[in-house]
Amino acid sequence: MKFGTPLMIFALLVLSGFADSLGFVYAPKIWQNGVLSWPNLGKSALGWCIGMSLYIVSLKPMSTAGVTSAEMQTTVWFAVTIIGVVIFSGRFFTWPRLEQIVAILVMIALGWLLVRTSH
Repeated sequence: MKFGTPLMIFALLVLSGFADSLGFVYAPKIWQNGVLSWPNLGKSALGWCIGMSLYIVSLKPMSTAGVTSAEMQTTVWFAVTIIGVVIFSGRFFTWPRLEQIVAILVMIALGWLLVRTSH
């Protein structure tokens, strides 16, 4: 596998996960005080639409690289999405330094698995 391909896959999954995480950050704000908040609904839906679109785009290079298992295709996206929710909610920066480092190492480790288990 060429180095550029895993890097492109990782970049697409990171962008996809961050976009989806914005959808999740705005989702709890959709029904504030029992009233539908159209701006938050729009922001949430837009995040998910962009995130899913980027994820679908990432499937082509993953398939070309031999990454065909659902667990490997979603692992990096899932980790980025969760970390993105924490970052965009503002809580990541309140975590103790060790937890921040572990979160970053998890991202690196998942990228490693994506590269190493794709063939």
